[in-house]
Amino acid sequence: MAFLPDYAELHCLSNFTFLRGASHPGELVARAHALGYKALALTDECSLAGAVRAHQEAKECGLELILGTEILVEESLKLVALATDRRSYGTISSLITLGRRRSKKGQYSITREDLEGLAGSGALLLWIPGEDFTPAAWLAERFDGAAWIAAELHCGPNDCAKMGSLKEISRKSGLPLVAAGDVHMHVRSRRRLQDMLTAVRLGKPVAQCGRALFPNAERHLRLRVRLAQLYPPEFLAETVAIAERCRFSLDELRYEYPQELVPENETPASWLRRLTEEGLRRRFPAGVPPKVAAQVEHELRLIAELGYEPFFLTVHDVVRFARGEGILCQGRGSAANSVVCYALGITEVDPDRMNLLFERFVSRERNEPPDIDVDFEHQRREEVIQYVYRKYGRDRAALAATVICYRTKSALRDAGKALGMPLDEVDRLAKSFTFWDQKLQPSSPLFELAGVLRGFPRHLSQHVGGFVVSRGPLAQLVPIENAAMPERSVIQWDKDDLEALGLLKVDVLALGMLSAIRRALSMIGIEMQDVPAEDPEVYRMIQKADTIGVFQIESRAQMSMLPRLRPASFYDLVIEVAIVRPGPIQGGMVHPYLRRRRGLEPVVYPSEAVKRVLSRTLGVPIFQEQVMELAMVAAGFTPGEADRLRRSMAAWKRSGGLEPFEERLKSGMKRNGYAAEFADAIYRQILGFGEYGFPESHSASFALLVYVSSWIKCHYPAAFCAALLNSQPMGFYAPAQLVQDARRHGVEVRPPDVQASDWDCTLEGNALRLGLRMVSGLGEKEGRRIAAGKPYAGLHDLKLNKRDLRHLAAAGALQSLAGHRRLAHWAAAGAARRAPLDAPALERLPWLEPPREGEEIVADYASLGLTLGRHPLALLRKQLDAMRLLRAEELKSRPHGSPAQVAGLVTCRQRPDTASGVVFVTLEDETGCMNIVVWRNLVENQRQELLGARLMGVQGVVERDGDVVHLVARHLSDYSALLGPLAAHSRDFH
Repeated sequence: MAFLPDYAELHCLSNFTFLRGASHPGELVARAHALGYKALALTDECSLAGAVRAHQEAKECGLELILGTEILVEESLKLVALATDRRSYGTISSLITLGRRRSKKGQYSITREDLEGLAGSGALLLWIPGEDFTPAAWLAERFDGAAWIAAELHCGPNDCAKMGSLKEISRKSGLPLVAAGDVHMHVRSRRRLQDMLTAVRLGKPVAQCGRALFPNAERHLRLRVRLAQLYPPEFLAETVAIAERCRFSLDELRYEYPQELVPENETPASWLRRLTEEGLRRRFPAGVPPKVAAQVEHELRLIAELGYEPFFLTVHDVVRFARGEGILCQGRGSAANSVVCYALGITEVDPDRMNLLFERFVSRERNEPPDIDVDFEHQRREEVIQYVYRKYGRDRAALAATVICYRTKSALRDAGKALGMPLDEVDRLAKSFTFWDQKLQPSSPLFELAGVLRGFPRHLSQHVGGFVVSRGPLAQLVPIENAAMPERSVIQWDKDDLEALGLLKVDVLALGMLSAIRRALSMIGIEMQDVPAEDPEVYRMIQKADTIGVFQIESRAQMSMLPRLRPASFYDLVIEVAIVRPGPIQGGMVHPYLRRRRGLEPVVYPSEAVKRVLSRTLGVPIFQEQVMELAMVAAGFTPGEADRLRRSMAAWKRSGGLEPFEERLKSGMKRNGYAAEFADAIYRQILGFGEYGFPESHSASFALLVYVSSWIKCHYPAAFCAALLNSQPMGFYAPAQLVQDARRHGVEVRPPDVQASDWDCTLEGNALRLGLRMVSGLGEKEGRRIAAGKPYAGLHDLKLNKRDLRHLAAAGALQSLAGHRRLAHWAAAGAARRAPLDAPALERLPWLEPPREGEEIVADYASLGLTLGRHPLALLRKQLDAMRLLRAEELKSRPHGSPAQVAGLVTCRQRPDTASGVVFVTLEDETGCMNIVVWRNLVENQRQELLGARLMGVQGVVERDGDVVHLVARHLSDYSALLGPLAAHSRDFH
């Protein structure tokens, strides 16, 4: 039997060295463990982005993981730095930060002077010699006892000569030699993928990459018996000796909260208590209810025990700033389970109205920071982000990263280009796939390579708003680099990495509906707290699914549910928001709940304890908190165990792990006297929840915005529409659909006009005046200047260039000064801004025939994205009638099961995760909207018509459930040619 030496790989790149490494961190760790390595060093180039993923896999399999980085110093000196302890890790992380922050995104720059900062820190260096051997003496002097020469042999023709040279350098400099692999892939079969990544990085086909490609596949994790044939035993033994010095683990990282929010003579605990008590007096001027007071004491005790006061104070400070600046904001998610968050003004859900489960938010047994999501107006969130940067500085605050990965289309495009396919062919092939195409048949190298590439990280972007804020320099914890956006910096870890290590993240998120609500309430002249509660007229509107533009309940699925669930109270809205989710749907909870709500099925509880948990949802678990409570009351789980169950529910579809809970749940329920059928049913529902379970607290936060936005739409439809238009882009519906809906509700909508419009859409009495922001191509600066300078005597007074005048003429916004569009274009051609001495000559406008109605509508859509004239299909109705195509209002009266043919403008396509490949399409004609269901087989057979049609014809069968009508498609037709040049756009798959 061959001798198998001990070995530790000290130089290894993952695919977080973008477009170089050809394996995931977890694949490298698992392979090193399978080969019997003593340790593996993950050393991505100037990056620790893959460190947490490797750390998790190493803990799982029991391999010693070393963290470090490969760096190129002054473009010639290539080194690997390894962390031995917490101090050296922080120094390496800070060095990466220094190199990244002084360079633009995706690049870095490190000098020898920077590198000297590692000396004496405990970090170890491996030098990978190139053509220049002179750094040896410098390294030996500066890093005495902490530097090695890496001997990296890859079965090349000059290995013997290379080894001789390295030994000579070692003898002269005194630097010892150690074996290393320059690993780029976990197995040699990734060679083709690595070649392809090289080609993508260089921007040329593989066939043209020449010597930039590795000559063989030796840069993989090799068998130890193979290494013994390549290296002297002492070189391999030195790898283990170095590994034994590297004892740092990411588990040693300890997060320290900022301190400056606590005044002198106060402790974090006393200050949080004082702010909480002040907030409770504001929230409950008549006195704090006993239930709430008891809950506050419970929360404050647990917060103090876990030392989380600075976290709550940090979020409170951000919210306090926003409210002080008039920025609407609201906390959501599990934070809404907290009375302390309610008292501090972070959340708006009255805890006296809700069944709180604080352990969903903060758990003694979990012992990790709570997660508070705060939504801010999307168009003013940047003010909040910059406040955080100013408050803590760039060295203590940064956004979390988001790892942008290859998806099907991008993988196909890059693989096709690397293989030398013609660009038009690559583009055509990629466009034939949609985001839901998950399987690529490996019938060719292209599909095989693209299939492996999909899911590979491509670059780091910034999280939508997850801030990490620290007491000391953040770079000691994790490297920071510049984001693509100016005035933004991001850490190299994403939210999952932070959660895995238990590190604080404050979510400063953007929500378009908050912008719209603030704008609408400002037009109406009231505050959010002034909106009357439980207005029957609002609920009647919701029950009819008259909810276009309303927060959350505007989607097709929600609008189909509303007439069936018929919400009549705030808590009904809480259920409505949560029930149309993959969790309840896949868990089979929707139909039992609806039947019980209608009185068609009895509500039975196996015990009083279960009744207390499920009575508010008629015996059906709809919320995550209910699943946790059931585990506690029926199966004897502790609060911490129940929370671990919740977290396992979130991950089981990806990685399994619910099996231990299945046995624990079922045996616990059996022990407490529950029938096996009940236990099986509960477990099936937990599986259905999967990663999509919706917390009641989150749903309650959203339900507040549902109600407020519904109240505005119900009583002030013009203000509602204007606010939505001013807050675009947001929501399911494009401006054309929002305006059509407002007009159906009796709102007079007036066109943009330089003599009357502001930049934003405004109210003129009960009418809505479109703002200049609706004019395609007109910049905000010029638009606001025009609005501020009105009225105007003529076009010359506008002092605009030709381009802006053309945009205004095309939009019909010059009608009050120049007449119809053709006259406006003529006048605009001679009214552009001129030099002072080049005065315009006065001349009569010629007689030009006004545009025909169809031409006006085409021009409206091209410039405004909507028309205030007749609906385009009204002009085509004779042709559509001849084709026996029904109107939307006619479809609504057709009986269940009857055949029908319709046509309409495509306004929205959706493909929910729960729909098993079904696509839902919304069509619009001059009488309303139609809901189309396209089953999976038809999706595949008529993909071109489904995805390409602007005017879609549908032949199908009517499906009716009360007032809810769908047309189940049997055949699709593309009638877009009838629209001519009309630019009608839809909002798809968002």
